[in-house]
Amino acid sequence: MAQITASLVKDLREKTGAGMMDCKKALSETDGDLETAVDWLRKSGLAAAAKKASRVAAEGLVVVSASGNTGAAVEINAETDFVARNEEFQSFVSAVAGIALDKGDNIDGILAADFGDGVSVQDTLNNLIATIGENMNLRRADALSVDSGVVSSYIHNATAPGLGRIAVLVALESSGDAAVLEGVGKQMAMHVAAASPRWTTIDEVDQGELDRERTILTDQAKDSGKPEEIIAKMVEGRLRKFYEEAVLLEQTSVIDGETKISKVLEQAGKDAGGPVSLKGFVRYVLGEGVEKEESDFAAEVAAAVQS
Repeated sequence: MAQITASLVKDLREKTGAGMMDCKKALSETDGDLETAVDWLRKSGLAAAAKKASRVAAEGLVVVSASGNTGAAVEINAETDFVARNEEFQSFVSAVAGIALDKGDNIDGILAADFGDGVSVQDTLNNLIATIGENMNLRRADALSVDSGVVSSYIHNATAPGLGRIAVLVALESSGDAAVLEGVGKQMAMHVAAASPRWTTIDEVDQGELDRERTILTDQAKDSGKPEEIIAKMVEGRLRKFYEEAVLLEQTSVIDGETKISKVLEQAGKDAGGPVSLKGFVRYVLGEGVEKEESDFAAEVAAAVQS
């Protein structure tokens, strides 16, 4: 058997863009023959997947999977919104969310997990890329759990059950009535989808952001020309407004438009027969934070005609 050198693996990787371990396996399977290894990768769908990996994928689906006191959220991206309507893609995304219930936010663990018949999630994803013809990637995953209580979920702009463009998980810790907790959790998840909080409690607010906010508010208040003690009160009042916009427990419920979320939880505790504590939330918006390329559609069509 031919010796598989680092230089040979490097050459194959540069030719195909496939992963290092995939290149090493291809060379092993083809007795070190570079060109045959290229064909092996192409037939396996790995070279096709790698070539598409440089293209921006900001569409796709976010998904939630909740079961009793555990839940997981996953985002899998593709290049176009057409893929989100592909039943094979939808089935894959849903299955990955189920795997994330066990693996949590461990992306590497999810990708290495068995998808079925001994085929990994990563290999299944590579096959989808080769079949559908678009770059796809498992971008992120999160899981929530409580010792006692519920993890509730909500999907906004649902494409299929559990799949859509905004996904929310809310974890409520309580020994109270499960049916009551489910109802409150569902409403809380809908609120999170609409109100887009950034933190659960005031204590969780990033200190750097809080300091910047305080500096901005202080500079604005100084423009009023009022005395320092009045300025300090103005700043504190405006910081309360900042908390009411960004901190979940300080927000006003979008369900009734008047009750503070912390009060909603107090009432839930009375209804459920036991204190209810909000342990955390996850809110995914499809493609948020992904830098999207601006494209000239007319130029794309012209290029396609000329090719």
